Amino acid sequence: MARHLITSAIPYINGIKHLGNLVGSQLPADLYARYMRARGHEVLFLCATDEHGTPAELAAAKAGKPVPEYCAEMWQVQKDLSDGFGLSFDHFGRSSSPQNTALTQHFAGKLWENGLIEEVTEKQVYSRADGRFLPDRYIEGTCPNCGYEKARGDQCENCTKQLDPTDLIDARSAISGATDLEVRETKHLYLRQSKMRDKLDAWIDSKTDWPLLTTSIAKKWLHDEGGLRDRGITRDLDWGVPAQFDGAPWSGMEGKVFYVWFDAPIEYIACAAEWAEARGLDAAAWRRWWRTDEGAEDVRYTQFMGKDNVPFHTLSFPATLMGSGEPWKLVDYIKSFNYLNYDGGQFSTSQGRGVFMDQALEILPADYWRWWLLSHAPEGGDAEFTWENFQTGVNKDLADVLGNFVSRVTKFCRSKFGEAVPGGGDPGAREAALTETLETRIAAYAAHMEAIEVRKAAMELRAIWVAGNEYLQEAAPWATYKEAPDTAAMQIRLALNLIRVHAVLSAPFIPGAARRMLDALNTGDESWPDDVPAALGALPAGHAFSVPDVLFAKITDDDRDAWRDRFAGTRD
Repeated sequence: MARHLITSAIPYINGIKHLGNLVGSQLPADLYARYMRARGHEVLFLCATDEHGTPAELAAAKAGKPVPEYCAEMWQVQKDLSDGFGLSFDHFGRSSSPQNTALTQHFAGKLWENGLIEEVTEKQVYSRADGRFLPDRYIEGTCPNCGYEKARGDQCENCTKQLDPTDLIDARSAISGATDLEVRETKHLYLRQSKMRDKLDAWIDSKTDWPLLTTSIAKKWLHDEGGLRDRGITRDLDWGVPAQFDGAPWSGMEGKVFYVWFDAPIEYIACAAEWAEARGLDAAAWRRWWRTDEGAEDVRYTQFMGKDNVPFHTLSFPATLMGSGEPWKLVDYIKSFNYLNYDGGQFSTSQGRGVFMDQALEILPADYWRWWLLSHAPEGGDAEFTWENFQTGVNKDLADVLGNFVSRVTKFCRSKFGEAVPGGGDPGAREAALTETLETRIAAYAAHMEAIEVRKAAMELRAIWVAGNEYLQEAAPWATYKEAPDTAAMQIRLALNLIRVHAVLSAPFIPGAARRMLDALNTGDESWPDDVPAALGALPAGHAFSVPDVLFAKITDDDRDAWRDRFAGTRD
């Protein structure tokens, strides 16, 4: 048994996430965590809400609520939605937790002691109308690169170009809309990442198994356009981790907080501390996952994220951990994803474009979405959600292949043998051929899952479902029953056992349907089919079962058209 620490990029607190966010980190992370648990490994799967920074303040102001109250409410909303999608986090934490405050200040202190934080006097935009400095995301204007009129002071969402607030044309305050802005001097703390460049470069070079998408982005940020730059880690905000360490603020940093991208990754560690406290465990329980001097040297740590998060997880967060001089666990593998686009355009949280997690669950159960999103995961390049492709994937894969097999087998058995696994008959050449096919395909499926090749794993799982249908068509127990009922009983007995195998193998992708299949078979046996012949005999003759309701209803053309129209505009 191995130990697997798994984290998915923590979502911003400012609203409900869309399906592109879901498939870019949390959903494939859950797939991997479920698979690793199914294989008997010890897993700690963590996620949290990212609650600090400008987005939280702006969203709370728009909602007319104090920031802490808004964040608490939205944490519950996001937690409920993650439960609704079957995301099996061991703990879903909050970056505003006391644990994260303490750890963030601890790291800042260590980095300061090691000469990796310096005070920098810089020029920043000040709004006289708002009576405050405006951090980058508090400033909007026209992008000088593409002309997009709602670009933020840190990045243009339209063309993705990195910006400084002073780059914007016709800049205005995102709080009040005021254009009476001026540039003033202010002092901030900077993480001297440039001093870590060679160490980070060598560390990334050592990760020869990382996806090309991950390493290419990391290398670009390390070497292009002057190389890795020192980065400000404080902001003039009211909401966040106070800029202090050892209980005292830096001189001149009073009223400032740590930049959200400094404290947010540290929440991965803090989340483990939250997990331990919530279960009444001592600090050793979480430190064995994160400290290499306390047991974490045996942990394999895997992160999941969209490609836009890669620079912070390959450079800034490792620089924080390495720079502390303490034995913290560094990530072993980063699985990054491209973007999922929406029906000819882009998903957009800020513009409310696309299908959001709450809306998705209103119209269909989670497994419909889980299957389609994972089987179309944007691994090799950007992918696109269209209602036609979604309808095809659900109807052909889930309804016609898996659902049809379960329905035909259980209903035929009930009609001819009753609601118990029938006895009689001996397997022959056809059954041996099926067993061999399953052994080959299950091994390939496991290999793809181990390598986190999500789309390939989905294709192999579908092929396993197809193998069952092909066997049923060739064996034709409904015809065999007329001449050789014992042989038909053997065929159906094998097919009922194959439903259990399907359920176990499918559980990482579609856990709800897998549970319904096992419940219908009246079994709690979730053992992995390492021994396929034994697995195809796990449910003995006489074992009672029931016929489940339809596993997956087909999506009609009317459904498809209605949903396309409903989600063509922006979210209210």
